Amino acid sequence: MISVQEFLRGLRGGIALLALAVMAVSAARAETLLLVPGSDLIGALATVRAAHEDTLTDIARRTGLGYEDMRQANPGVDPWLPGDGAEILLPTHYVLPAGKRQGLLVNIAEYRLYYFQPSGGRMMVNTFPVSIGRMDWSTPIGTHKVVAKQNKPTWYPPASIRAEHAADGDILPRAVPPGPKNPLGEHAMRLSAAGYLIHGTNRPVGIGMQVTHGCIRMYPEDIEWLFGQIPVGVQVQIVNQPYKFGWAGDSLYLEVHPRLDGDPRAGSGEGQGMSDITALYVRATADRPATVDWSLVEEVHRAALGIPVKVGSAVRTGEAITMADPSPEVALPVPDRGAAKYTR
Repeated sequence: MISVQEFLRGLRGGIALLALAVMAVSAARAETLLLVPGSDLIGALATVRAAHEDTLTDIARRTGLGYEDMRQANPGVDPWLPGDGAEILLPTHYVLPAGKRQGLLVNIAEYRLYYFQPSGGRMMVNTFPVSIGRMDWSTPIGTHKVVAKQNKPTWYPPASIRAEHAADGDILPRAVPPGPKNPLGEHAMRLSAAGYLIHGTNRPVGIGMQVTHGCIRMYPEDIEWLFGQIPVGVQVQIVNQPYKFGWAGDSLYLEVHPRLDGDPRAGSGEGQGMSDITALYVRATADRPATVDWSLVEEVHRAALGIPVKVGSAVRTGEAITMADPSPEVALPVPDRGAAKYTR
């Protein structure tokens, strides 16, 4: 089985090697991506070299990514000790989730928030990693709105959270004022779903993980920027889409993420996953027939690297539909899903 790096060299051919040492956190946040008309993809893949003191979470924060982003895309890499000079894939190429391309769209399956903003007749997109609700405190799926914004919020932990902490010997006060001990960070946006927020954090190492009590948590620098952009009343769509098909030109891409802990289909096996992917393929090609390499689709599903892979091409007028893409097959690395996760 080839490595992630070998796979990407064969599949992408031209991934840029970034100079990580000169990349500032603010530079990653400032990037606004153009959504090309008719396309479902944004961004591009890149790689960086790890320094000897780096962890994947260090690299993730510097490059606008989260823990699960990095772990899924780099299955052969120790997340806490990648190694000096190790080539690290930055999974900064995205198939947009299905949904309205307006306001905020959060796909909990990929731990990611998208902000759509029209500008001069074009659609611009910013995207950020987020933490989401853990198995017993799920983030609410559905369409909501931002109903209030608060700078330097006070946290009023609900009785259920106080009871949970008390069971572990940690007695929470009824109110936690703004400051370094406040888990909401410096900014919070309240949703129409009662009790749920999009907010910052005082523990940025946990961004991109399934660790919250249902709220959507962001890096401090990300929520600071978004807080200044988002008006009260903006729509917030929250979806759970581990499998995403999308078109870029005549190419059909598939992006696969592992199902979340607590997802009812998480233990349903490979057959159910392929059944779900097939249904999504039918929808993606309903108005645009495509040739598809199904053996590659199966490999993409099995590997679940969280990066878009070209699996098919549009059928030109008068061309027969076949079930295999003429491009050579690529063996994807299959990650070890038993790797230890960050907990708190």
